[in-house]
Amino acid sequence: MFATIIDNGSLRIEERPDPSPGEGQVLIANEFAGVNAADLLQRRGVYPSPPGWPADIPGMELSGRVLTVGEGVDETWCGRRVCAIVGGGAQATHSLVPVAHLIEVPDTVAMDAAGGFAEAYITAYDALVLQGHLSRGERLLVSGASGGVGSAAVQIGRLLGAHVTAVTRSNAHRAQLLELGANEVITLDDVTRIAPVNVVLELVGAAHLSLAQSRLDNFARVVVIGVAGGGSHLEIDLLNIMRTRSALTGSTLRSRSHDEKAEVIAHVRDALADPWRRGEIWVPLARTFALAKVEDAYAFFARPGKFGKVLLATSLPAS
Repeated sequence: MFATIIDNGSLRIEERPDPSPGEGQVLIANEFAGVNAADLLQRRGVYPSPPGWPADIPGMELSGRVLTVGEGVDETWCGRRVCAIVGGGAQATHSLVPVAHLIEVPDTVAMDAAGGFAEAYITAYDALVLQGHLSRGERLLVSGASGGVGSAAVQIGRLLGAHVTAVTRSNAHRAQLLELGANEVITLDDVTRIAPVNVVLELVGAAHLSLAQSRLDNFARVVVIGVAGGGSHLEIDLLNIMRTRSALTGSTLRSRSHDEKAEVIAHVRDALADPWRRGEIWVPLARTFALAKVEDAYAFFARPGKFGKVLLATSLPAS
């Protein structure tokens, strides 16, 4: 197989032996892999992959077809179109994935869009529903709404019947976010003027949450899952937290155990498979690069102003 290799902060494509699936695993012939902020951090050496995953091959999500299965896995998985989150190793032509972490791709969905589904939708669903307990009629505030997780959160909020306020760097993507289901699209300058909210999905960090904390309704829930765009330290108004009886939590998916991830993925399959098949939710795509152009893909991802997911076409030749 060919794989993206991180070597002292640089990226290169290297040929390696094809892996073989172990018990409970499948081998996937990858077609597309997402590029995410975690990949850039891993390249810098500050966000290593969890134990048991490739240490030098980045990539946290993929789409492809199951080639072979390991012991204990039903052989009917062979040939199926799937997507998945992984702890690492997605930016390659082949990946090993636990069968419990697979999501089958509907026939109505293109494989490039499927390549950006798993990380965005699993992360957003876990944060909004399993942690934030978002329900119909509540008001949801999504920071960094033009990114992969943010755009998924806007759609999940709309699907659940929430009033969704999307926060972006500028108004450049206002039309796209309204199409996804946002009820209003604002910039940071407008955050302190909105009506009180029940759930805040924090993807930006201190630059946004320092403002949003003043707009918490009673019993509000703040779920922090990203800080790269606005710093990781801020002053919290504890009197306001006490007065509103709000809760602040946060998480990452990557470091969770096999069983914890499998449980979240099962929830996502049950709740989102049918809406995804019917086209009620989808993955906006910013740009796709060949695997050999991984440096260009990382550079494009790092620039502000894009809307939707950045992908690598991993099934293309490495040169």
